[in-house]
Amino acid sequence: MTKPVVALFLALAGIFIIDQNIKTLFLEGFRYYTDCIDLTLVYNKGVAFSMFAFLKGWLKWVQLVLIFGVLVYVLRLKKVCYMLPAGILVGAGLSNVYDRFIHPGVVDYVYWHCGFDFAIFNFADVMIDVAVVWILLLNLKPKWCEAMQRDFSGKKNNAV
Repeated sequence: MTKPVVALFLALAGIFIIDQNIKTLFLEGFRYYTDCIDLTLVYNKGVAFSMFAFLKGWLKWVQLVLIFGVLVYVLRLKKVCYMLPAGILVGAGLSNVYDRFIHPGVVDYVYWHCGFDFAIFNFADVMIDVAVVWILLLNLKPKWCEAMQRDFSGKKNNAV
C-alpha cells in the first residue's frame, strides 16, 4: 500500500473518530448557549438544510453508495494530490451516515443565530466543506497538483 493511500485512510479514520467523539459529548448531555451560537443536540433527518428528508431510511443507503463511489473514483484516479482531501471528505461523510444507522438522524450541534438564523451543523459538515473547497482549488489550479503528482509506481506523471 502506498503512502498516499495510507494518508487517505488515516485522514478518513481521523475525521471519523474526531467527529464521533464530539457528537458523543452532545449525546451525553453537553449544552452551551451564547447570544450568537448555541451548542445543542439536534437530529437532522435530511442533508444540508434538511433537504431530502422525505427519503427517510433510503437516504443513508443513497449516501453510502455516493461515498463509496467517491472513494473508488479517487483510488482509481491515482492522483496523490486528491488523497488527503478525499480522505477528509469520505471520513466526514461516513461519520454522518453512521449517525443515520444508530440515531434518529445525523447528530448536529452548532446552531448559528447571530443576526439571522443559519443552519445547524457539526464538525463533519465543516470538514466536508473544507474538502470540497480543497478539491475545487486543485481542479482550478492544476499546477498545484502537478507539483506532487506521482503515479503509484513513484514515477513522475505528466498527465493531469
